Amino acid sequence: MKYLFRLDDACETMKWERWLKMEALLDKYSIKPLVAVIPNNEDPEQKFDPPRDTFWQWAKNLEQKGWLIGLHGNNHVFQTNKGGINPIHNRSEFAGVPLAEQQDKIKKGFTKLKNKGLNPKIFVAPAHTFDLNTLKALKTESDITIISDTMGLKPYKKHNFIFIPQQLGHARPVSIPGIFTICYHPQGTNDKAFYNLEQFLIKNKDKFLSFQELNLNKVKAKSIMSRLFSFSYFQFRKMTKK
Repeated sequence: MKYLFRLDDACETMKWERWLKMEALLDKYSIKPLVAVIPNNEDPEQKFDPPRDTFWQWAKNLEQKGWLIGLHGNNHVFQTNKGGINPIHNRSEFAGVPLAEQQDKIKKGFTKLKNKGLNPKIFVAPAHTFDLNTLKALKTESDITIISDTMGLKPYKKHNFIFIPQQLGHARPVSIPGIFTICYHPQGTNDKAFYNLEQFLIKNKDKFLSFQELNLNKVKAKSIMSRLFSFSYFQFRKMTKK
């Protein structure tokens, strides 16, 4: 059993104090996460601090020290109440949006990150929601072939993409075999959560991989156990929402 670490909603107007605190903590324990960057943020809920021109150099510095940059949609504005093929939430920048519009979003977001000197290797959908047209848009408008999301026990291949499941919303022990991605939103991480995260890292730092350390060359279709895990997860969500 291994852990991966992901940070969502990096952008020019992020809550810098919290992000820098998270960066220092992960550096302390040599954790190299995936950082999901919003290229053209228009979401008012992601506007915490005044925009900083230094954001893009900061992101490049992260990449240079071995952190991975992910394409986190385009503007982080939710347009539909669809959950798509990963219905974690009933809101989406992508799911249910026409293909041409999704292609435009991917093109704008991917081009922005490339023009800023970044090399996004993984797609991270805002609110975890996307559909098959999102995958088509990624194929035509980017060179990204890896998705960080969906439920499962380990990476799998489908629709000519590699999916690296994202299962945990905070750091906690897992007792079953697999590769588990922990996702944090630094702007919403309070002091208690930082303390709990550090205690977890102290005990489990040797169980972490970077995304670059994953061997994705022989990834196969989703296993029966992963499909069962995914089915059970979404059934549980349905029951708890009633």
